[in-house]
Amino acid sequence: MRRLTELDQYRSHVWENGLIAARGGGAWPPDLGGCFILPYPRNNVQLRCFAGIGEGWDHVSITTSEPRCATWDEMEFVKRAFFLETEAAMQLHVPPADHISHHPYCLHLWRPHAAEIPMPPKWMIA
Repeated sequence: MRRLTELDQYRSHVWENGLIAARGGGAWPPDLGGCFILPYPRNNVQLRCFAGIGEGWDHVSITTSEPRCATWDEMEFVKRAFFLETEAAMQLHVPPADHISHHPYCLHLWRPHAAEIPMPPKWMIA
């Protein structure tokens, strides 16, 4: 994942002490988490992102300024903004028993630190 301070121009807020709110309470330094609003260049949609680095994972949750999920192109735009060109990121469809929904239109991108994401053969990706 990129250093999140590289995306400071899109950061939506920072507490006075320079820390940002973390899920579950507490606070993170700006290079480990934050809330960001990315204007999508093809329409007037704002992509609202909460990004965090911790517990062995890079994570970005994405909602839009409209009552809908982000499109594939919007998710790809967010992926390219937050992750390095050489990194793969994934969306996970977990079992229903493990699903926790705090927002009906929120999607997520994940990248583990300790493992490489397995990739299908290139001919299957096209």
